[in-house]
Amino acid sequence: MTQAELNRAVARATGESISLISSMGFVALAEIPREREPRIVDWDKTQQTRRVSLQPRRKRAAFIT
Repeated sequence: MTQAELNRAVARATGESISLISSMGFVALAEIPREREPRIVDWDKTQQTRRVSLQPRRKRAAFIT
């Protein structure tokens, strides 16, 4: 099926104009849709790259005027 045939078929099914359908960007699907790999963050690996101070922070003295 060509792009023009697809646009005409969608326009006929929806009742919209062919120019509107072509501007929406309909495309024919591939034979087998590909599933995307889940996007996973390995937080343990991410935390290993961060620098962590092992000494407690010094408290600043309050400024009194």
